[in-house]
Amino acid sequence: MAQLEVTSSPHLFRGHRSTRRMMFQVILALMPAVAVSLWVFKAFALYQLGLCVLVCMISEWFFALLRGQRATLEDNSAIVTGLILGLSLPWNAPWYVSVFGSLIAIGVGKAAYGGLGSNIFNPAMVGRAFVMLSFATAMGGSAYQVQDMDELAIVTQATPMTILKSEEGPAQLDGDPVSVLKMCFAGVHNGSLGEASGLAILLGGLYLIIRHNGAWRVTVGMLATVFILGALTSVNENPIYYGLFYLTNGAVLFGAFFIATDPVSNPITPAGRWWFGIGVGVLTMVFRLFSSYPEGVMFAVLIMNAVSPLLNHVTIPKPFGKN
Repeated sequence: MAQLEVTSSPHLFRGHRSTRRMMFQVILALMPAVAVSLWVFKAFALYQLGLCVLVCMISEWFFALLRGQRATLEDNSAIVTGLILGLSLPWNAPWYVSVFGSLIAIGVGKAAYGGLGSNIFNPAMVGRAFVMLSFATAMGGSAYQVQDMDELAIVTQATPMTILKSEEGPAQLDGDPVSVLKMCFAGVHNGSLGEASGLAILLGGLYLIIRHNGAWRVTVGMLATVFILGALTSVNENPIYYGLFYLTNGAVLFGAFFIATDPVSNPITPAGRWWFGIGVGVLTMVFRLFSSYPEGVMFAVLIMNAVSPLLNHVTIPKPFGKN
């Protein structure tokens, strides 16, 4: 007589939506940004990205060993964390920034909560927040700009967000919307490894959305909010330019497609994802306009990660037919 086993849900398995496959798609989506960073920052980018990925994988194995569990390196999640962390760092960050950032990302951002799927914060941003606060000099504006670097002419210029944050910032900017699109969207500019080209980020982000591997509501909500608030900062003088400038500079595009859309740490309800994206956009602009930091995506994402359970609770959709 056949034995019938009844297990907990889900009872349907979709092989094309496995964690390993989803993470592999994220890695593919990151390749345009990785390629541009290697082209612009050369061996510096290879060093940063390689070190972050290597330490993340070792940390994944080590912390699984401490918990008495098998390390699931084959799911590619450690590689994704290492790539996102590396792309969010300055091109010349010291080795200890990459090492400690990766250790904290895996150990505190993920393993401390029980591993992948249990973390409430984006692991890569936890690691970056740690090194940002612990090694402020190595992560500050001066870390991106070196005057005597002849082989990398791009790093002799300040990052666009640093220019805008300075007292003479707006006066130094070309007010033509076409020029800002050429410089920050289709071209390359100084910044973190993953910020060099908006076009590379967009290509990878659109691939994720087409493959249904991206929370498009979070992306659209965040981008629209940053653009609108950026335009409102200069209503009487070329608002479209300022909206595009805030949108295409810094970590907004990278954050909207690859950081804020983390499926574990953002809401699961459609309405919750809209509010999550809007919240990240609002907080990003608050940090940019009113804090001493020229950027705010990292802190905005972490704050909204903490709010995700509340958003899930207040945006539960009503069952069909229920008043």
